[in-house]
Amino acid sequence: MNPPNTPLSPSTPQNPSVDSAAPPLGGDPAEREPIANLVAAVEAILRQPRRVFWQLSQGGARRPISLLLLSSISCSLVYGLVVGSFSGGVQLWAAPVKVAGGLLLSALICLPSLYIFVCLSGAQARLAHVCGLVAGLLALMNVLLVGFAPVAWVFSQSTESVAVMGAIHLAFWFTATGFGLRFLFAGFSQLQKKTDGGLRVWVVIFLLVMLQMMTALRPIVGTAASFLPAEKKFFLAHWSDCLGK
Repeated sequence: MNPPNTPLSPSTPQNPSVDSAAPPLGGDPAEREPIANLVAAVEAILRQPRRVFWQLSQGGARRPISLLLLSSISCSLVYGLVVGSFSGGVQLWAAPVKVAGGLLLSALICLPSLYIFVCLSGAQARLAHVCGLVAGLLALMNVLLVGFAPVAWVFSQSTESVAVMGAIHLAFWFTATGFGLRFLFAGFSQLQKKTDGGLRVWVVIFLLVMLQMMTALRPIVGTAASFLPAEKKFFLAHWSDCLGK
């Protein structure tokens, strides 16, 4: 019989957090299944994000990255078509181009700073791995926006207010972006980083760039005489003008 101060036996966990920790990446055979097509990419980004992380951690990450980008572009074009249905006419093709192009361009602009912040955090990540996580961020954002598309269409057919429709699309965008950023943080948690400070700074930069990109590519909701505006404007000033009208 052990005395009262005898240490716990090996069968008893001394640190409860060890048992509750997630299994190693790739430990589940389902996580190691290749992402072979567009449907598999969408299913993985929604149901099995660790499957995406595993694929990106391997040498051949080009195919999953391509599929994630393709799903992102396809979904953003669909949602852009719903955005354009508010005004019709030219906006039926202009809005999808602006939505898809704006998101991709924003991600491309912010990619170098993200890679630098990841390196400064001490994470062991290659540039291809960072590109894959950004592609997953965009894919999840746009898949969620497609899920919101029927609701957005109902409002676009029942109101004539550009400000109201802009606010609705902005709310959907913020929600989708929040889930996408959660995927990004989960992916970087696998890279043995020492701090999240740089990544949080990057999130603020990314949000500001996307908001300004929406303004630079205006009008996305509503109509105008030209495809792109001739006047430069900060996004807060643009919102103020829209509310004033």
